[in-house]
Amino acid sequence: MRQIFRPIPPPLARPFHLAALVFAALSFVAASGVRAEDAARIGCVPPGVWADGTGTAVEPAPLLRRLAEAPVVLLGEQHDKADHHRWQLHTLAGLHALTPDLAVGMEMLPRRLQPVLDRWVAGELTESEFLKETDWRTVWGFDPAFYLPILQFARLHRLPVVALNVERSLISRTARNGWAAIPVAEREGVGTPAAPTETYRNRLTETLAAHDRSESQATAPTDAAKRFIDAQGVWDRAMAEKIAETRRTTGRAVVGILGQGHTLYRDGVPHQLADLGIADAAVLLPWDVDRDCDELDGRIADAVFGLGPAREDAEPQRPRLGVQLDPGPEGITVGSVSDGSVAAAAGLRTGDRILIAAGSPVRAPADLVAVIRRQAPGTWLPLTIRRDGAEQELVAKFPVERR
Repeated sequence: MRQIFRPIPPPLARPFHLAALVFAALSFVAASGVRAEDAARIGCVPPGVWADGTGTAVEPAPLLRRLAEAPVVLLGEQHDKADHHRWQLHTLAGLHALTPDLAVGMEMLPRRLQPVLDRWVAGELTESEFLKETDWRTVWGFDPAFYLPILQFARLHRLPVVALNVERSLISRTARNGWAAIPVAEREGVGTPAAPTETYRNRLTETLAAHDRSESQATAPTDAAKRFIDAQGVWDRAMAEKIAETRRTTGRAVVGILGQGHTLYRDGVPHQLADLGIADAAVLLPWDVDRDCDELDGRIADAVFGLGPAREDAEPQRPRLGVQLDPGPEGITVGSVSDGSVAAAAGLRTGDRILIAAGSPVRAPADLVAVIRRQAPGTWLPLTIRRDGAEQELVAKFPVERR
C-alpha cells in the first residue's frame, strides 16, 4: 500500500494516557455471540479491527498517530448506514485527542449555508433551529440523527465546521450542458477540475451504463457520459477547493465527512486535492461485514475499519422501501436493494434512477423520503423510474401493519 502520510518516530516510552483511552474506544470489538450465519460473512476485516488497504490488520495506535500528521483525512460513508457515522465520530475523536487543531468539512451542506454552521459552532442555535435554518430535509434529506453527534462534537470543542458542497442545481446543469456551458459568474467560485484519472473515468462510465444500456454498448464515451463525468469532477473539485482553502487559511488539519464514492482509490476528491497541492491526504473507510473482500486491492483506501452486522434497537414500525439511495449529478439512483424488501418485490434494481414518486418529482433523497414517510401501511406507491434509457412504471406495495 502506498503510504501517503509521513512516517513518524517510534512511540515515546512514557504512555499517552488520553490517546490510549481513545484508541481503546476506537478498537472496540463487536459483542460476542455472533451468529453462525454472520460468521461466514466475516473474514477479511473482522469487526473492531483496523486494516490497511489490502486487509492486513494494523495496530490502531501507530496508525492514528500517523493519521494525526496528515493535512487532510477523508472519512468515507454510505449516507444511510448508522454505523458508518458512529465510526466517523469515534475516528474524529481519536484524531482530535492527538491533534486538537482540527476543522470538520461536511459534504451535506452547500457553501451558502456557512453562516448557519458558524452560528451552530458558536452555540447560538438549538438542534431544531439548525435543522430548520439549513432546511436539512430538503437540502440533504438523510436522517439528521446520523450527523448531529458529529456536529455536537465539533461545537463542544469549538472546531470550525465547513460547508463543502455547492448547490445541487449547479451539478445538475453541468450534467445536462457540460461545464464549459456554465458562465464563470454562475460557477459559485469553483475552478476548472483537474482531468479525471482513467480509472475514475471508466468507473463513472460504468456507473452511468448501469442504468443506461446505450452507454454500455458504446465503444467510446458519449456526450452524455462526458457531461456526467464533467459534473462529478465539478462536485469533487468544489469540495476539494473548500478543504484546501480551510487548510491554507486556518493551518488546521481537515477531517472530511463525505460519501465514499468521492474518495475510493484516491480518485475524486483526493485527486483534486493533489492538483491543489495536497498530495498526502489520507482516505479511511468503514468496512461492512458483507463487503466483497476482493475490493481490498491495496488502492481502495489507506486504512479500513471492520464493522459487524448491524444490530439496531426495535423502533416503531414505519414505512421502509428497502433501498440504498445514491445522489448523483442528475438525481438519485438505486445503489442497492435489500433482499425481501418492498423495493425488491416491486422490481426495483440497482442502477434504476427514480424520477417520480406518487406524482411528485424526485430530485434528491429528501424528496423520496418525504413521500415514503406519508405512506400508510397497506397502501401502494406508484414510481416512475428510468432503466436502460427508457422510463418504466412500478408499484411499491407496503405491507399491512402488524398487530
